[in-house]
Amino acid sequence: MSLFSSTTTADKSLQWKDSITTESALVRRLLIGAASLFLTLFLLIPLMAIFTEALKHGLAAYLSSFADDDALAAIRLTLLVAAIAVPLNALFGVAAAWAIAKFDFVGKQILISLIDIPLAVSPVISGLIYVLLFGAQGWLGPWLLDHDIKIIFALPGIVLATIFVTVPFVARELIPLMQSQGREEEEAALTLGASGWQMFTRVTLPNIKWSLLYGVILCNARAMGEFGAVSVVSGHIRGLTNTMPLHVEILYNEYNAVAAFAVASLLTLLAIVTLIAKTVIERKTASHDRRKI
Repeated sequence: MSLFSSTTTADKSLQWKDSITTESALVRRLLIGAASLFLTLFLLIPLMAIFTEALKHGLAAYLSSFADDDALAAIRLTLLVAAIAVPLNALFGVAAAWAIAKFDFVGKQILISLIDIPLAVSPVISGLIYVLLFGAQGWLGPWLLDHDIKIIFALPGIVLATIFVTVPFVARELIPLMQSQGREEEEAALTLGASGWQMFTRVTLPNIKWSLLYGVILCNARAMGEFGAVSVVSGHIRGLTNTMPLHVEILYNEYNAVAAFAVASLLTLLAIVTLIAKTVIERKTASHDRRKI
């Protein structure tokens, strides 16, 4: 009797859920159509316009845009900044997530709030912070000038600004995951005689590897596409401190539309590759979670 009652209750629960989540065919079509129209107008058409304008004068003109020394310098600088900023943020993200998820300490909530600051502060303000600190008239400016150390209008300033705006991506991806996993597996490993490094590499890292890679991909995408903070600290020196987004702006202001859209199309292609990688990682993460269940 109890089994029958529980089965009946479960069936009623499923029917109730279906009744509040199932819409008519017309409503579903309208919602799907509205979403598709919105994405077409505000995403697909602008993306198509970028490649259309870039290839407006043919493939030869498109490829010649990347033969320019300033364009090549901007591409190299963008990749270099990402190659420095992303690994550093990955290390910080893992360390911060580890500390927040595995330990209780005074100031824990303050640390979480600090990680979120770059999401709330305008990137332009982020750049101005470093100008205030390291600029010629800044707090440390005179000392840096005396020791011939250049941070603003040089690679270090661009890297610092990029690190600031991309700090949350890895940490924010890992913190909820590591909190949900708890501490039991690590404590069991320590009980069995594992060292701290063995515990991390054999227990913690395998459990977070897909989320870590997902956060790194998002961090890299933001690092390569950052404009506001980098614009403030770079000085816009062509061939030296211009990243790809800054180079696109300069070309467009000079009415060199083909070259501007060509470089913009390269950034778009990188974004598409990032999106594909993100989708693959999401599937891997979902598959890993299902296997654990």
